[in-house]
Amino acid sequence: MDVITLGETMAMFSPDTMGKMRYASQYSRKFAGAETNVAIGLQRLGFQTGWISRVGDDEFGKGLIHFVRGEGVDVSQVQADSRAPTGLYFKEIRHEQDVYVYYYRAGSAASRMSADDIQETYIAQTKYLHITGITPALSESCFQAVMQALRFAEKYRVPVVFDPNIREKLWDSKQQARERLGQIAKQADIILPGVSEARYLFGDASLEQYAQRFMEKGASTVILKEGSKGAHFFTKDSHGFVPSYPVERVVDPIGAGDGFAAGLIAGLLEGLPLEEGVAKGNAIGAIVTTVNGDVEGLPDADELARFTQVKKGDVDR
Repeated sequence: MDVITLGETMAMFSPDTMGKMRYASQYSRKFAGAETNVAIGLQRLGFQTGWISRVGDDEFGKGLIHFVRGEGVDVSQVQADSRAPTGLYFKEIRHEQDVYVYYYRAGSAASRMSADDIQETYIAQTKYLHITGITPALSESCFQAVMQALRFAEKYRVPVVFDPNIREKLWDSKQQARERLGQIAKQADIILPGVSEARYLFGDASLEQYAQRFMEKGASTVILKEGSKGAHFFTKDSHGFVPSYPVERVVDPIGAGDGFAAGLIAGLLEGLPLEEGVAKGNAIGAIVTTVNGDVEGLPDADELARFTQVKKGDVDR
């Protein structure tokens, strides 16, 4: 296994028309979640990925497992829970720059994940462990599941990629979010925060100060994302900035950060220089925004190559 991740994926509904949901009468159903977005993105680039989670023993849960398995992701560590439902969320696109997300995930099957769901042998055989800040916010047992995965990763020297992916409404308080995300950051090797997330955790500071604070916690690499502008990378010995790829029209910005994570991790697996890995992440993040849906725009290797070549000035005929 190249990458293992853990977290909640839900059934996602979006109106077939733009505007406020109160006026919508028809919806399209898809499946999405930060962790499976990353796993699917890497799978499409030719890597082997696995996902740890729980879903409801219901039709949405069965459809979700079928979908993720169909993308090639290993789902052997996903349990069907008969005592809780699969989570739902709704995506409302009023226009391209005005997107709202409404979650109905309280008490979901995934929120019942626990440390007992994390198998030591499963973590031991992967090259990278991917964690987001969403999973530990779902419940106390989910936080303990994440910490168990981190303990196994440390034991077997599995590098940890941590995307804070802050969802403020899921936390009891800002203090709790800072404390627990800080605990996870101490166990992470590579951290991928947005600049606004770094500000949430540390207050106002320069980009260099944000990177230094993450590295003081133990990270060897920090990537500070600035959305459509690009991303800054920092290590002990180097730092730089990689501009993003412009797109003519943003259709749906949700999932771009997960696409970035998939591209960056792919670069790590390929042994690329960090700057090239960040560029790959920028490219996938940009592609994702051009398609409605979290995973629908994730490219395979050929599609990614065509996108980057065309953006460099070549013509795809």
